[in-house]
Amino acid sequence: MKKIFVFVFLCPVFAVYANAEGLFVRSAKETIRLSGYTRSNTVITLSSEVSGRVLQVNYDVGQQIGDKAFYEIDPTFIDFQIQNIRHSVRKMKNALLKNASAVDYLEKEFRRIDQLHKGDRATEVKRDAAKEELTQARLERKSLKVENAILLTALKEAEEKKRRHSIFAPKDWIVIRKIVEAGELVTVNTPMAKLGDFRQLVVPLSVSGKELQAIRKLPELFAARLEDRSVKARLNWVNPEFDEKTRKLGMELLLPEYDGEKRGGLRFALDMDVETEGLLIPGEAVINRYENPRVRLKESGETVSILILGESGGDMIAAENPKLKIGTELQKPE
Repeated sequence: MKKIFVFVFLCPVFAVYANAEGLFVRSAKETIRLSGYTRSNTVITLSSEVSGRVLQVNYDVGQQIGDKAFYEIDPTFIDFQIQNIRHSVRKMKNALLKNASAVDYLEKEFRRIDQLHKGDRATEVKRDAAKEELTQARLERKSLKVENAILLTALKEAEEKKRRHSIFAPKDWIVIRKIVEAGELVTVNTPMAKLGDFRQLVVPLSVSGKELQAIRKLPELFAARLEDRSVKARLNWVNPEFDEKTRKLGMELLLPEYDGEKRGGLRFALDMDVETEGLLIPGEAVINRYENPRVRLKESGETVSILILGESGGDMIAAENPKLKIGTELQKPE
């Protein structure tokens, strides 16, 4: 199985929060970019259910599957088997007709002898012999019907087996790899080709818990980039298994409305805000931000020193401070 590498680019850009009224301490967020590459929604391996020589291959790598069978396997021996079974079915049909005629005759003969026996014109031994002969003919009819049913079942089985000499693939799927060529011998379960469903593209990603939370907060269909165009994506599934090495979770995004080139390897990018450590301090509230940065609490008037970690749009990202809580209102310097 090929490994898929997912690159996460951290950008030193922090979300800007506009204050409707007043200057408040807010939670800091950073903008990150999740990147990955498209692949097919599903991949399957086409295998043979019968043995034989491949006569014809109708598709090549990169081609879309149509109405024709992918592979045609030589049906010579199964054709002979079907022909023999059909001969046996016709022979059995004649045997049933012969038995039906015999049963009709023996029923009439038994009724005639039975009437003679009732009139003391035929012995009981003769009557019993006629009855036994009729019983055996009826039993033979039942046996012939069972044998006929067995032959018909064998015929259906052989015809179904012949149909499997034409190996079909899902329509509109695309050939990823062709393993068997015309002229080769195959046996049952021989892998013959690999196909992918590129009608809908997916993007596998590896994300942290915070990144997954941020994705789940997005709309059901959210905007992203695929190569040089805008696309819509949605969360397809999340693998609950935790990777001990990367400390991340596997997940997959689906591009349900993408109508461009359908292939793997298209570069996907998703920019989004993720909560990060630190506090967002309005730039207007910072006193002497470069030499001795500090802020003044509006409620108490106390001055609190801050450690600036970054800057975004005039606001400051400061290290966490026990005197500064989310929602604390600050005073603008005079």
